[in-house]
Amino acid sequence: MTQPQRIALISDIHGNLTALTAVLADIDARGIETIYNLGDVAGKGPRGSAAIQLSRQRCAVTIGGNWDDFLPDEQPTDSEPLRWWREELSPADRQWLRDLPLVHDLVLSGRRIRLFHASAQSVYTRVWSQHTPEEFDGMFAATELTGPGPVPDVVAYGDIHETFLKVAGSRTLLNVGSVGNALDEPAAAYAILEGTPGQEQVALGIQFVRVPYDVEAEIAVATSLDMPTTATYAIELRTAVYRGLHAALGLG
Repeated sequence: MTQPQRIALISDIHGNLTALTAVLADIDARGIETIYNLGDVAGKGPRGSAAIQLSRQRCAVTIGGNWDDFLPDEQPTDSEPLRWWREELSPADRQWLRDLPLVHDLVLSGRRIRLFHASAQSVYTRVWSQHTPEEFDGMFAATELTGPGPVPDVVAYGDIHETFLKVAGSRTLLNVGSVGNALDEPAAAYAILEGTPGQEQVALGIQFVRVPYDVEAEIAVATSLDMPTTATYAIELRTAVYRGLHAALGLG
């Protein structure tokens, strides 16, 4: 009899090595050996290069996200923070980001599971937890990004930094949240899939995990490295409130 398998799904590390280390320790403590990374490894946080090295070492697959797409290559309109985050990466780091796949499919407990960063349309097309039925359907569509083939039963993605799960009929959509820049709770997030490899329809489990980590230590690293936007980064990590809302809420 085939033994059940557990797979950890992580996403949106954003250069937060403190959070990533805590999440990997939690995954190891659970005896989980297979990790898939759903993208946005660097940028926003101070140690993108170290996060890339850990992802390369520990993750069976890393999928490209929107930051992984635009960060490696210089643009005339780049801001000072973008230049800082890019220059923190090595040439090999930048090339690795450019080469990342955009989708990964697997079969677990008879379900076809599809992983990507933001949506089936593009790494730049965002689908929130509060979405329309059309947006939900679009996450399961065959597109240029996903390629042709059978539509998935389960879709897992990142990008919005907020965990949620939605079931409609035979389809399940889940967001695994963010390891390094959570915007729903000030703790790192990841998800676990548990099922049996193969086509037989048997039990499939989905679990969300929240991992506390030393937020102040991460902020101290950003401060010591003179990272631009450290003040904004600190507020986001402490409050899980998106930086675009800080001024209106008096958090600046």
